[in-house]
Formats: sequence, structure tokens, C-alpha cells
Amino acid sequence: MRQVAFLTLALVAGSLAADCNGHAELCSRQYSKVTFVGAHNSPFVGIGPSDNQFTSPTEQLDLGVRFLQAQTQDKDGTVEMCHTSCILEDAGPLTDYLGEIKTWVDGHANEVVTLLITNPDAIDINKFGDAFKSTGLDANVFTPDGQLGLDDWPTLGDMISSGKRVLVFMDYNMDTSKVPYILDEFAYYFETPFSPTEDNFIQCDVDRPSGAAADGRMFLANHNLNIEILPDILIPDPLEASNTNSIESVTSQTDICMANYGRYPNIVLLDFVSEGDTIAVQNQLNGL
Repeated sequence: MRQVAFLTLALVAGSLAADCNGHAELCSRQYSKVTFVGAHNSPFVGIGPSDNQFTSPTEQLDLGVRFLQAQTQDKDGTVEMCHTSCILEDAGPLTDYLGEIKTWVDGHANEVVTLLITNPDAIDINKFGDAFKSTGLDANVFTPDGQLGLDDWPTLGDMISSGKRVLVFMDYNMDTSKVPYILDEFAYYFETPFSPTEDNFIQCDVDRPSGAAADGRMFLANHNLNIEILPDILIPDPLEASNTNSIESVTSQTDICMANYGRYPNIVLLDFVSEGDTIAVQNQLNGL
């Protein structure tokens, strides 16, 4: 009888271990106290100079990445997943991207996923809302009751239990009075300098929003190495991806963040997440 009881407890413990983003320890942790590795320019997949990933968004999620960043552009009145310009790189309409994520989310009930979408063309925010509605992903999005401080966020377990376990942030040109679940990134986060090169790679200074204080904000560390091929012309560095995404390289930056702010970044944004120690880094920074 004792053996049966022991086996039952072991099975229960085993099931709990995968409850929240793969770890039982994360269920009771507030969203604002978790570190996520992120896929920089997640839809731009390939080996070209404008590609930042080798694997699809679905494969990134399968790997264990739970933060996906993406750029959008206005293409003839539609919201398109384009890198800098649709002539340079076009990964298809936003609806296709969100539909892929919706399919994955529906198949993984115990996962909290975050999207960071850029809107440099100031596309009408209602078009983004329409895309979320048409794919059904709006049913899963988290909408706060008001502005949340660092200590006000729900736990991952709470988000999963509620079914509202997809968070959406936008860098500029959002309007929460029209689409309340597309949140203002810089009301909640600061970022370290983006598009870093070897000269300014390992640091943790506040870059955006300009003049912001670190206190009270989550933060995103850009850890995606670029090469300057011409003055002000940068491309990703896939040949160094394994080294860039190694525990040694990432922690050389996050240790500076800890020294500066007393905490690790909430997001470590990486190119080519399929390379290096991506998930091992995420686990280490979360103390797992």
C-alpha cells in the first residue's frame, strides 16, 4: 500500500513539474519575476542577411522560447510581417503569423506566451485587433485592469488557470482605449541598446525609453550580435550564434544587469535561438 501511495505521489509530482512553462516552480512566480529568452524578429527565417532565425515560430516555441518579437509594416493597407521593408523581407500577413501561434497555444494549455510587435508605420491599431479576432487569439490574451507595477502582476499559474495566458506588447502607436490588450511596451519595460555590435555588446544601460528610470519597470536585454558591413548598415551574425547564445556570453551581460539593478532581465532577446545554450540560459536565470 505504501508503495502504491508513493508511486501515486511521484506521478502527481511529475505532472506538476510541467504545469507552468515546463516547471512547477514557475507556477507561483509572478510574470514580472520570470526571465524569458526571446526570439528576435521571430518570423524572419532563413540564411539571408535579413533573417534573424533558422527555425519557424512554431519550432521556436517547441524549443522552449516563450517570447516572440516581430516587426510589421503597412503593405497596401494590410498588416504584413516585414523586416524594415516588405521589399527587403516579407514573411506574410499578420493573420498567418498569429494563426500559427494560436494553433500552438491551443495545443499547449500550460504555457504563457508573450508577443512584442513593432508598429513603425503607425498602422491603425484596430487592424491589429481585427487580426487577433480573426485568428481567435483574442480569446487567450491577458488584459490588465489598469497599469500594473512590478509587484502587481499575476503569477504564471493564475494566467494559465484563467486561460488568459498570451501577453501582447507594442513598441509605438498602440491605443489601449481601442484595443486594451495590446499594451504599451515602454510603460512596462525599458530596453538596453538594440542592434548591438561587438563594440557595445556587453553592457546593460537604459536606452529606450529615453531618460527612463529602471525602477518599477521590467526590462529587455538585447543580446543579438550584429556586423556592420557598411556605415550604419548592420546584419545579424549567424556564424557567431552559438557563442553569442552561450551561457558564458549571456551571463556576462546579465551579471552586469544584476550589478546595476539588483535583478536579472525579464527578457534576453536572441537571434538564432536554435543555436547555443538558449534554454539552459533561461533555466539558469530562473534558478531552475
